[in-house]
Amino acid sequence: MFGFGNKKDKLQARYNKLMQESYELSTVNRKKSDQKRAEAEEIERKLDELEQQA
Repeated sequence: MFGFGNKKDKLQARYNKLMQESYELSTVNRKKSDQKRAEAEEIERKLDELEQQA
């Protein structure tokens, strides 16, 4: 149980960081912004999987 929460917290923090980076890059470099967003969406899928397991 403790590992589940910790993993979820780490994934959520990584997701938030990637979304922030994507936002910041959106006006400077659209390609990099899209790459960060794609990474964040992959993490979001992992978070959804963890939620379904619980």
